[in-house]
Amino acid sequence: MKMSDVIEDFIKQMFEDEDIIEIQRNDLAQHFNCVPSQINYVIATRFKPSQGYYVESRRGGGGHIKIEKVNVTKSNYLMHVINSMENKITSQEVDIFISNFLSEDIISKKEAKLLKVATSDNVLTVPQEIKDTLRARIFKNMLVNLVED
Repeated sequence: MKMSDVIEDFIKQMFEDEDIIEIQRNDLAQHFNCVPSQINYVIATRFKPSQGYYVESRRGGGGHIKIEKVNVTKSNYLMHVINSMENKITSQEVDIFISNFLSEDIISKKEAKLLKVATSDNVLTVPQEIKDTLRARIFKNMLVNLVED
């Protein structure tokens, strides 16, 4: 398991009892015997608004960071993702979204499989230069359908 995964899991465990946590970047880096920028990387990539988190960071004082897990409805969550999505999306990006949806119980495993299959490179047999655009349109339309459920 990568260090970034270990740090992410550690922070997510802190949310089991609270919706808001406060951490010190330097203390966390010391705990994991890594550089503070590794903590920054994990927070920037794994605790984004599109993943249901609000992060507030303060300079000084050992790098105080406040992370809030935002509890939103399935519809609001999916609409936020749809509205923030670019007009092109890679299959790897779709996989990340699907993984996040599953971990937050936004979609079922069956819905995840359908989203994954419908947007896979194997199904999109069009020239590479339009593949990511078509994938984004299909993915967005499928998500809109899930919002309407």
